[in-house]
Amino acid sequence: MTHLHRLSEISSQHSADFQDTGMYSPVGATAYMSGRQQLGTVRDALVDDDYGKLRYLIVDRDGGDLNGGALLPIGLARIEDDGVYFDDLTFTQLDALHRYSDNEDYTFDAQSSDERVLRGAAMETSSMGTAGMGTADMGTGVQTSGVSTSAQAYNYRDQDASDRMFKTPERLQLLEERLSVNKEKYRAGSVQVSKHVETHEERVQVPVAHEEVVIERHAVTDTRPVEGQVQLGTSSETLRVDLEAERANVSKEAFVTEEVEIGKRVVTSQEQVTGTVSREVLDVNQTGDARIINDTETQQNKR
Repeated sequence: MTHLHRLSEISSQHSADFQDTGMYSPVGATAYMSGRQQLGTVRDALVDDDYGKLRYLIVDRDGGDLNGGALLPIGLARIEDDGVYFDDLTFTQLDALHRYSDNEDYTFDAQSSDERVLRGAAMETSSMGTAGMGTADMGTGVQTSGVSTSAQAYNYRDQDASDRMFKTPERLQLLEERLSVNKEKYRAGSVQVSKHVETHEERVQVPVAHEEVVIERHAVTDTRPVEGQVQLGTSSETLRVDLEAERANVSKEAFVTEEVEIGKRVVTSQEQVTGTVSREVLDVNQTGDARIINDTETQQNKR
């Protein structure tokens, strides 16, 4: 029996991030109805374990979590770069759909009931034309007469090219890698600025003066007697002359001879970064008489 598993559970169990590996994942995209009416956010997807294909998108309508989300078949979606569009969905259908409960088993009966709501009158007419064949004609493709539906495998009609309800939208995305260069700052070096004392001998010539005694003796040619009585040797006279001299006193005084200002500036240089990137290129294999019209031929035909 086919079981449906959440895409997020598959990703966590196998440690795979589908978007990092280049695979498209609709989870997180904004969902719209016709006229760009915002429906909600695609919170998760359901994948069947038989074929590993996306079958339903779980769309959160109230900005909460998975609980209460609408289960919408992948084939109803139109996937664009800015979101996922459900152009043919009406609010009447939306209100009648089953609401998802976290980790529930989306049963055969619930899927059948939701499909009848989505297919509307066209499905009812089809079922009336084949009355008596059971639920198989309700779009499920499974004969259920006399068999419990809880044990039935849901038929998503992958082989029916005309039925697109459970088929992934035909949109092939070509991916390419681009270099993403980030910059980070690191300590390239440091400069320490300090000062120290250098000592050297300095010689300065300083003129200094001193006094000397000058004695001049003159002979007396015109002698004359000394008045009064004078007895030689009875008295002595001493003359004292103080002599002065200069001497150098050395002292030191500090002067400002230079000022140093310290700052930083940013210098920008070009650095070339090289990396290997890959891109996907479209391969078209043509067999038989199949003819492919590209955009250039289409424009020429319009002329």
